[in-house]
Amino acid sequence: MSPTPSLRPSDGRSHLPLLQDDRGRPSYDSPDDPNRRTLSRRSQLRSRSPDATAQLATKKKYTYAAFFLGLSLVSFVVQTETAVYVKRELGWNKAYCMLSWCLLWPVQLLILRIRKHSVPWRSFWRQHVYLLRSTGQMVASQELHPTGRDAQRSPVRYLLTRTAIVTSALTIAGGSWYLAVDLTSASDLTAIYNCSAFFAYAFSIPLLKEKPRADKIFSVLLAVTGVLVVAYGDTSPIKPGERGGAVGLALGEEEGEAKNRVVGNIVIGIGSVLYGLYEVLYKKVACPPEGTSPGRGMIFANAFGSLIGVFTLLVLWLPLPVLHYMGWETFELPHGEAAWVMLISVLANTTFSGSFLILISLTSPVLYSVAALLTIFLVAIVDWLLTGVPLSAAALTGGFIIIAAFILLSWSTFREMNEKRRKTYQNSRLDDDISDSYDTDGS
Repeated sequence: MSPTPSLRPSDGRSHLPLLQDDRGRPSYDSPDDPNRRTLSRRSQLRSRSPDATAQLATKKKYTYAAFFLGLSLVSFVVQTETAVYVKRELGWNKAYCMLSWCLLWPVQLLILRIRKHSVPWRSFWRQHVYLLRSTGQMVASQELHPTGRDAQRSPVRYLLTRTAIVTSALTIAGGSWYLAVDLTSASDLTAIYNCSAFFAYAFSIPLLKEKPRADKIFSVLLAVTGVLVVAYGDTSPIKPGERGGAVGLALGEEEGEAKNRVVGNIVIGIGSVLYGLYEVLYKKVACPPEGTSPGRGMIFANAFGSLIGVFTLLVLWLPLPVLHYMGWETFELPHGEAAWVMLISVLANTTFSGSFLILISLTSPVLYSVAALLTIFLVAIVDWLLTGVPLSAAALTGGFIIIAAFILLSWSTFREMNEKRRKTYQNSRLDDDISDSYDTDGS
């Protein structure tokens, strides 16, 4: 006599106990069952609308971005004030390379290790390497879930070649500033170099496939207008660092000391274009695609920043012996108080650079470029507090214009990120629905 069919489970679970036994094995209905957790996560995602889910994800990104923006602004002030002090008070006037960027990844690794001190080192290291490798594959393929060859290919070669391209653009752009500082006026230097915000948006359209938006164009032009007001608002000759109107260029010269203004303006113009290109190139070739978690993006940004530092250390030091031998730039290490103050300046520069790399990764190069203009007004305020010299009307007016432009651009970028996130979650939800239909058909 065969068993009654109604007493035999027909779903393949006849081998599971009806109740959890003493050995702690979970039953089918246990909340620890992975299938149940997956279904629960899907139901939770579906209970939220794409708009609400996208807004939560965008707010999380913006929260991280706001923190690193504040950190970068503070570190930039420290970097600028210490560099000015070393030059004027201690007499050490040497440009330094980005060797300190090598510290970004080791410091980050130390912080992560402290946070996960209970995890065995081998497991921690294996997870960290896997995260960097998988994120590198996402960057190389620009896919959240690389498949086929992209999932098997090592991202090392891709990252090394892109590091060389990005670092070269950044080095030439930064070097143009030091070349032009003795050739043109401080006002021209401020105005032209900070026009990189405009070039960043111009390059974003063909390279990042951004659609021209009237509100973003207006915000960028408003920010550039603020810079022009700061640079040219004072009619009298000014010495950078002594008046608020030209603050942020404390390493420059007086207006009347420009030796070859046309050549200097051409040089700094090239630097401004390349700096805008550097920002967009970094976003295009070194940042994971939209939809990547903020934590993963931040970790990879600091790792790539360290690659820039290593490239500088291994390659870009080669011209230094030639420059030293020719007498064009004598190599000299700081000593005594200058060494300690310069160490603070270098560490502040590392913090500033790493924070802004994260900011680009989380948001956009255009927002980063306009946010960098906030440092002009912020350093002006610090100079006012340190020297007691009040800010000029031009510095105040231009500073408030830049702040207004940044607020407008932030709101525009927030809405744009929301739209992209919503589309991503809608596509993800459609994929889940299709997957569920196949699972149902095959059960």
